[in-house]
Amino acid sequence: MGFFKSSKTLFGNNIEPACIYCQFGENSSDEQMLLCSKKGVVSPYYSCNKFLYCPTKRIPRRLPNLPSFSKEDFSL
Repeated sequence: MGFFKSSKTLFGNNIEPACIYCQFGENSSDEQMLLCSKKGVVSPYYSCNKFLYCPTKRIPRRLPNLPSFSKEDFSL
């Protein structure tokens, strides 16, 4: 059993299964396909019944830049 099987709530409950986030998917030299230890060469967004979510492979979205404030913005 995989350690990360029940941890889908780490980035929300609506994560689509994809080999790019799977424990068994590894990057290939092609950079457009993945090497799956279960299925062979697959597309990054392919998924199979052996999918095990690995949160360390997920790249989080960047936070938006915060607006800059001056002292006048906080004075009455």
